[in-house]
Amino acid sequence: HSVKMKLTDHVVRSFRVAKVFRENSERISSLDFSVSGDTLISSSEDDSIIIYDCQGGLPKKTLFSKKYGVEIIRYTHHTNTVIYSSSKVDDTIRYLSLHDNKFLRYFPGHSKKVVTLCMSPIDDTFLSGSLDKTIRLWDLRSPNCQGLMHLPGRPVAAFDPEGLIFAAGINSEVIKLYDLRSFDKGPFNTFKLQQDRDCDWTGMKFSTNGKLILISTNGSVVRLIDAFQGQPLQSFMGHTNNKGIPLEASFTPDSQFVLSGSTDGRVYVWNTENGGKTAVLDCKQPGPVPCVQFNPKYMMLATANTQMSFWLPTVDD
Repeated sequence: HSVKMKLTDHVVRSFRVAKVFRENSERISSLDFSVSGDTLISSSEDDSIIIYDCQGGLPKKTLFSKKYGVEIIRYTHHTNTVIYSSSKVDDTIRYLSLHDNKFLRYFPGHSKKVVTLCMSPIDDTFLSGSLDKTIRLWDLRSPNCQGLMHLPGRPVAAFDPEGLIFAAGINSEVIKLYDLRSFDKGPFNTFKLQQDRDCDWTGMKFSTNGKLILISTNGSVVRLIDAFQGQPLQSFMGHTNNKGIPLEASFTPDSQFVLSGSTDGRVYVWNTENGGKTAVLDCKQPGPVPCVQFNPKYMMLATANTQMSFWLPTVDD
């Protein structure tokens, strides 16, 4: 199932769970595919880090972060190293070698839980945002923070696909765009949106073509924003979130569809162009689906709650 297959409504609707992994005893907190799409890594509330082989459909390796726990995990540009935020002891970000399970560096600075962590798509820069109302910029090669921004509220943040700018979502109502080379001069653009009163912004992603910004929430709405003009394009609804939990939303690699988990054990898929609901896919297991990501290179989808599910299309278009 390579990327050569084109994603159409028909193909999207044909996705079914092909494999379920029951490696975790607690909820899976985050997922990240390697750039090549060959491996997927997960973090869980049971303090485990699991690496999956996407081609073979197998768990390859399990590591533990017993002392600090593991919350958000992200691959660096080398698939044998990751950065992750902690769920206990402190709010330091850790840089880990998966090869020998050794810490390569620590990034101390945040004083409260880290809620956003993303790696630059082009270099060793990464950014983190925390409930301490700051966004910090880092370089993997130095333990010292490269830049600090104080914000009026809880942040979400993301790099654009070129790695030249980053967007920060603040207080669930404002998006500020910063140039990485001169972010200390303040944002070069600010988009004020209608505030989400009944939910918080909990995640932000750029589409692969750089034209769209996706905002996920802990409510029952996912927002799509024009990345250049800042106008709201779509409000995706129909999925349920009666638990007030952050539900991850993701783009397909062709920027054509948006996927989101739901608290009813299903995955909802919408069209980014017209906002229409393309598909509702059944996970075949009860409970919320907090993690949903599409493989960047292969026709494959991963969802997770306490179990990890790999999905494949059941048609050959």
